[in-house]
Amino acid sequence: MTDSKTPNAIPTLGRYPQLDRVRAPHDMRNLSVEQLKQLADELRAETIDAVSTTGGHLGASLGVVELTVALHAVFDTPDDRVIWDVGHQAYPHKILTGRRERIRTLRQPGGLSGFTRRSESEYDPFGAAHSSTSISAGLGMAVAHHLRAEEDPAYRERNVIAVIGDGSISAGMAYEAMNNASHCGPGAERLIVVLNDNEMSIAPPVGAMSNYLSRLMSSRKFLSLRELAAKMAKRLPGRLERTAKKADEYARGIMTGGTLFEELGFYYVGPVDGHDMNQLVHILRNLRDAEDVGPVLLHVITEKGHGYTPAESAGDKYHAVSKFNVVTGEQKKGPSGPPSYTSVFAKELVRQAATDDRIVTITAAMPSGTGLDKFAKAYPDRFFDVGIAEQHAVTFAAGMATEGLRPFCAIYSSFLQRAYDQVMHDVVLQKLPVRFAIDRAGLVGADGATHAGSFDIAYLGCLPGITLMAPSTEVELMHMTATAIAFDEGPIGLRYPRGAGLGLALPAAGEVLEIGRGRIVREMTRQSGPEQGGIAILSLGPRLEHALKAADMLAAHGLSPTVADARFAKPIDTALVEQLARNHAVLITIEEGSVGGFASFVMTHLAKTGLLDRVRFRPMTLPDRFIDHNTQDAQYIEAGLDAAAIVDTALSALGLPQSRQMA
Repeated sequence: MTDSKTPNAIPTLGRYPQLDRVRAPHDMRNLSVEQLKQLADELRAETIDAVSTTGGHLGASLGVVELTVALHAVFDTPDDRVIWDVGHQAYPHKILTGRRERIRTLRQPGGLSGFTRRSESEYDPFGAAHSSTSISAGLGMAVAHHLRAEEDPAYRERNVIAVIGDGSISAGMAYEAMNNASHCGPGAERLIVVLNDNEMSIAPPVGAMSNYLSRLMSSRKFLSLRELAAKMAKRLPGRLERTAKKADEYARGIMTGGTLFEELGFYYVGPVDGHDMNQLVHILRNLRDAEDVGPVLLHVITEKGHGYTPAESAGDKYHAVSKFNVVTGEQKKGPSGPPSYTSVFAKELVRQAATDDRIVTITAAMPSGTGLDKFAKAYPDRFFDVGIAEQHAVTFAAGMATEGLRPFCAIYSSFLQRAYDQVMHDVVLQKLPVRFAIDRAGLVGADGATHAGSFDIAYLGCLPGITLMAPSTEVELMHMTATAIAFDEGPIGLRYPRGAGLGLALPAAGEVLEIGRGRIVREMTRQSGPEQGGIAILSLGPRLEHALKAADMLAAHGLSPTVADARFAKPIDTALVEQLARNHAVLITIEEGSVGGFASFVMTHLAKTGLLDRVRFRPMTLPDRFIDHNTQDAQYIEAGLDAAAIVDTALSALGLPQSRQMA
């Protein structure tokens, strides 16, 4: 087997002569524009070939191929910093920065991350996988370089380039950074923000910013006039040069009506064709060599999926793909299986909305990812995509709740973290009945730690008065969706995982559950004392399947446990917890979340009632570290949350040899 770190691991070696010569960006610095064009064509083909074998975020990467080549050819990376917002478009960047030999390990166990990562390469100055962080980070770097240069005259100030998409720049954090940049003094002068405007992030962009950028795109291109005027002005005496600059500003105002970015203190350049290497190279060189222009915003127009016909013609521009046939673009789909948790939630919500016109839905630029595209199709007037603005989404939902609507705010667990203050201050503190549909709870596979929903039980459960549910199956998810709709007493959340359900037969409709009430799923023997039955397993969420497998394995050892489904992380079913603690020697809790979540709530109650003194309590949670990208099953084995780990935890608590020793 070929080592993935050796050149022989590149199946296309010899096919792309220009790309074969580039081992690192410095190999590009003396190439002509024509050679860079050829390099871009070869880089695009290599990216397509690589992602066809791994799957991943293809469309965004294809859209920035020319921009990637131009940036590395013009700037002195890695000393000059290039920051890719989100980072899912950085596959071509990885190929050019010494990682071509490993690009076919992308998103694979032990392979390259699907996003930028500081520990992976010196060419990744900032790790990313969530949007809208690049300008803030870049500004911080630029200011740090300036302060260091002031202390050390031998230190050369670096250029810092933040590449951000038109979807990401709609988020509030991007504006906060731009607003601050104009007040950071000379430290911000080497900051260049490249606005990669492809009119599409994951879904088509929404809101005023999208319309504003469209108007800018259609305005007269005046870059060449400005560059000519600037060069002429430098040859004039100081007083006349200042007059010329004022005339330039006045002319720009006439031609474009001014720009929001210039009002924020940025020198606006564009729009520019992001696939025209001639334009990109010359403009980037001018910006690299310019002095005293302050922070710059370069507006680049690109096409997501550019250069690959199947991607260009697809509705989602091949944003995220499975393995596919390079020639036809046909994606390799696995055998059809049970519906996903996401689709089960969406279907039940659509069904319920037919008879309840108070149900409204909100998502933050993820209509298809959250399943709400189905709701949007059925009830477009009650569906709201607010763009990449989770904070606004939550408070927007809170406002709806004050007026008697039943808002469902559907956001991935890891993205809801971005709106934590709004959840606490605007929803929970006011006891508003906002429904949080928390998708991608638990470990998520190839997207890795950045997208894992590891912390929502802990960060939401500590808030007074919130109700948190976690379905163990897709049937339970239907019941919990119905329960959330009927619950008007305050905020309520239901967390559910990425991926397919168990394939259970679904009822015609979900049933409303009693709040804070769990259920006994399997009671192998009648319990009548602390040493009889021995073991109780209390599961929260989809680990119930593995708890039942563990019960079968323990039964084979003559240790038949009781298995319970908690259903609610908050409020916990105190009667069920007390019953399990009184009637068993060992009580195990298991959850797909971090330390500080469901187990902590159970343990606190046991301690307060004195029951912790009489039962051997063993919490099973995600470990106190990040789990890297892998398959979901492999991640849970690594985390120690599979059936075998449950068995070993139970045997250890009883002082018995673990399963491998008993086999």
